[in-house]
Amino acid sequence: MEILASSLVAVGVAVAAVAGRSGYSQALDFVENDLRDKLRRLRLSTDRLRKYLVTWSVVVAAMTVSLVIVANSLIFAVTAAVLLISLPWYVLRRLAERRQLLIEDQLADAMVSLSSAIKAGLSLAQALDILARQSPRPICQEFQQIVGEYRLGKDLQQCLLEAKTRLRSENFALFAAAMEASRESGGRLNETVERIATSVRELQRLERKVRAETAQARTSSLYMALAPPIILLMNYFIDPVHTRMLFTEVPGQLILCMAILLNLLAYFWARLILNPEI
Repeated sequence: MEILASSLVAVGVAVAAVAGRSGYSQALDFVENDLRDKLRRLRLSTDRLRKYLVTWSVVVAAMTVSLVIVANSLIFAVTAAVLLISLPWYVLRRLAERRQLLIEDQLADAMVSLSSAIKAGLSLAQALDILARQSPRPICQEFQQIVGEYRLGKDLQQCLLEAKTRLRSENFALFAAAMEASRESGGRLNETVERIATSVRELQRLERKVRAETAQARTSSLYMALAPPIILLMNYFIDPVHTRMLFTEVPGQLILCMAILLNLLAYFWARLILNPEI
């Protein structure tokens, strides 16, 4: 019976290890696909992304175990692990959003430059080449890729379609649609692009107005997110005995971790509300 029981335990551990490995691999695949898309939009290499994710997961696991041993708190360890796992995704998302905003701001000027080049008698490919060389970063990188792929033999329409998919910009989608329509049915492309540029500039003006009117509210949301740690520190000097219970007692640790997560959730929710789509 003892041998049978030991065998069943060994089989159970082996099955759990295999199931855990499968789940870990699936989770890595999901995170890798999501981060790969953001890294490509940022023009960063994705060759060693899998290796970096495995290394980061090992670091998170090591820090979690260290917190369990040093702080003797599973609650703090799990909370820290959740925050550490979310950190790379949040940083890349913010960088991608910032780059997207820069491209949107530069797109109207790029359209006007394209229209002027076409009006001067240049072909569409030559005008795009000028944009690739003279536009500021990061939009010049997108035009450089379009021109580079076109020189390698890819159809210009396909290059624009891939750029539209890559950028996920409604303004660039209008820009690409205008160039495609001009190539298929003819017409004055420079006038069409100028009208689109005027519309884009009006949208940008409205977006800047909304951002300016909500700037104070966004600053207030940041101050509200920073207020709880400051209040906790002040409370420690006023009543250190009961404040320590938040770190030493299990109910206090639960309350503290829930407060941290809810505080972060409220901050991100406020940021989402205060950044409306126009």
